[in-house]
Amino acid sequence: MKLYALSLGAGLLVGVVYSLLNVRSPAPPLVALVGLLGILAGEQIIPIGKQLLCGTAFNAACDKTHTVSHLFGQLPGRHARQQAEDTDKT
Repeated sequence: MKLYALSLGAGLLVGVVYSLLNVRSPAPPLVALVGLLGILAGEQIIPIGKQLLCGTAFNAACDKTHTVSHLFGQLPGRHARQQAEDTDKT
């Protein structure tokens, strides 16, 4: 239940920011997509920052926190290739 309350709070905060910027929902597609990209990128700041503070290089920090797969999701064709590689390893 806590997760839902936090999600509602984040949504309310975003709604207030949209109101301050005079953007009405549903937002124009480009504005909405840029906002979603900001949310996804913002989620990665803390985990990557923790890795960087431990002395990890930026690329390694991105790999350890699975940032690329989180931001861009499963890229087309990658799943089949990954399954084939996993099959070859066993």
